[in-house]
Amino acid sequence: MKAIRVHEFGGPEVLRLEEVPDPKPGRGQVLVRVHAAGVNPVDTYVRAGTYPFRPALPYTPGADAAGVVEATGEGVASVAAGDRVYVAGTLTGAYAELALVAESELHSLPERLSFAQGAAIGVPYATAYRGLFQVGRAEPGEWLLVHGASGGVGIAAVQMARAAGLDVVGTAGSPEGRDLVAAEGAHHVLDHASPGYADRLLEITGGRGIDLVLEMLANVNLATDLRLLARRGRVVVIGSRGKIEIDPRDTMSRDAEIRGFSLLNATAEDRVRIHAALGAGLESGVLRPIVGVELPLAEAAEAHREVIEGRSRGKVVLRGDVSHIEHI
Repeated sequence: MKAIRVHEFGGPEVLRLEEVPDPKPGRGQVLVRVHAAGVNPVDTYVRAGTYPFRPALPYTPGADAAGVVEATGEGVASVAAGDRVYVAGTLTGAYAELALVAESELHSLPERLSFAQGAAIGVPYATAYRGLFQVGRAEPGEWLLVHGASGGVGIAAVQMARAAGLDVVGTAGSPEGRDLVAAEGAHHVLDHASPGYADRLLEITGGRGIDLVLEMLANVNLATDLRLLARRGRVVVIGSRGKIEIDPRDTMSRDAEIRGFSLLNATAEDRVRIHAALGAGLESGVLRPIVGVELPLAEAAEAHREVIEGRSRGKVVLRGDVSHIEHI
């Protein structure tokens, strides 16, 4: 099979398409024919060697994928060959024509969704759900601010929060991004590059402030976030690319909280609850993954540049199995 391999940490150019042996499923494992693989920001950090977790070299990147079950190992009972599935974690990497997956990381892909949409579920939607409900403890009627709402996690959070009865404010840096956020259900959409966006946000909430912030770039926004919070407000830090100086008094005056987040900290029980909720939302149509860019597997380096530079609205996806492109 063909797969992307990384032999050294570095820039996008280290992503190389190679021929490798087909993996074989062992006990409790499933072999999936990958029709589409999702590209996440964390993939770029791992590839660059800047993420705390460093896989052994060489490796194939990617956790998210969607496709069809090719074969099952001993003891697998929940899926069978031919089933449409989305994958939320692999054993061998998602940027490949075939991926080996633990049975627990496979989930049914509704017929109403394309494989490209399926590849946009795993990390973005699980991150949004865990950030909102398991870490952020969002409640109906609260005011939510989603920074970077036009990305994969942001769109997922907007859809979930709107369905759960929150008042949703999303930010995006381009007119196209703001149009997308509004179309996906945000009650208000702001330009986070506008000098007056913080004043406008307080005006929207009637001066009370925001109850919960999902923060994708804390090194830029955290100090401002704290000043926008309502009493007992929370900021969930989902992403950060550096350090920032804050005034602790902005938390003291509001009994505010800064809550760190990592999807890797989700327990097995957390993951079961996450994907049960996602499955229901996907089946009903409340959750609608948005694919911004689809590229061939061979263009993985370009896909990483798309993610790093934030050029696309929605999810960046690699087409995994060239013999099945017409089904994506």
